[in-house]
Amino acid sequence: MKILLLGEYSNLHATLAAALRDLGHEVRLVSDGDEWKCYPTDIRLSRRSTGLPDTLTYLIRLQREMRHWRGYDVVQLINPVHYVQLKAERGLRLYDWLRRHNRRVFLGAFGDDYYHIYNSYVRRPLPYSDFYTPTREVDHAWNRQNLDGWLRNPQMVRSCQHIAHTCDGIIAALYEYYVAYQAEPDLKDKTTFIPLPIEVRDEGPEVRGEGSKLRIFIGIQRQRSELKGTDILLKVARELQAKYPERMELVTAENLPFDQYTRLLSGCDILLDQIYSPTPAMNALQAMSRGIVALSGGEEEQYALLGERELRPILNTQPEEDSVRDVLEDIILHPERLPLLRQQSMLYVRRHHEAHKVARQYLDFWNR
Repeated sequence: MKILLLGEYSNLHATLAAALRDLGHEVRLVSDGDEWKCYPTDIRLSRRSTGLPDTLTYLIRLQREMRHWRGYDVVQLINPVHYVQLKAERGLRLYDWLRRHNRRVFLGAFGDDYYHIYNSYVRRPLPYSDFYTPTREVDHAWNRQNLDGWLRNPQMVRSCQHIAHTCDGIIAALYEYYVAYQAEPDLKDKTTFIPLPIEVRDEGPEVRGEGSKLRIFIGIQRQRSELKGTDILLKVARELQAKYPERMELVTAENLPFDQYTRLLSGCDILLDQIYSPTPAMNALQAMSRGIVALSGGEEEQYALLGERELRPILNTQPEEDSVRDVLEDIILHPERLPLLRQQSMLYVRRHHEAHKVARQYLDFWNR
């Protein structure tokens, strides 16, 4: 097949592209590398600013690149708006052009969009989300920006609705995205769940001497620390480091490109990922594939969606400070649990997220 992947979130499309090529398919990946994360891409198409000179440069490069966007069996968008760096109404016209010049176009439910935000903020079917917990509203600048953009901007709402209803299929990569689209009677039958693709390597975790301090890692996105609960995770980790200086070491990484981030993560025992999602995403799964235990969302609903009845490798925490403290302190005091969790983490990713296995699920859905 001839496949065009547009846009990038957290290395998803880059990992999928590599696996599809291994399976013998022709793939062109065009993205901005997910901004400063600099994930690999075939064509790096980024808009440096919204100023006039940078906008004109971007539009010229986009126009030239579009010459290569015809005649594909499959085009997949990472998001209904952010697959290119254009305003929603311009991106919608580009989508209609892609529909005319290619065989099929698919939409990824891989991040924030109208349906996910509406479900998370208005319907509230889950015990918790980015916007609420059982005890509080999660109110910060990034959430307010998401509400203004996805629910109150008519162009973005129209773009999401038009693309969702006219595309050839929708792929949800996380439990909460799947639930959001399944709640739409007109979209549920064209939506499927496919796990995130992860490159699985044979190398195991770095083995350190008995009695070594636990190395606990946290990545910090400077402008988005409240979005995933990083502010709470960091506060609790620092408190526990002060309480157990002989047992743990805290490793932090702030706004690092993917390669540097990965090097710093290597050799750590535990990744502190996020607290508002019931499922682990790319960051946690990539760490787990290397035998690093993830403190993240690991609710029973997401295990059930995968059909997983045995493995429970994720340090599941509720989105409250006390819960994070209890879960993290327990593993600090009982590091003998880590070997089993490491083994289960690697097996879990290999069983459900191995990139070639996931790529075949995409091919099956695209061809259906």
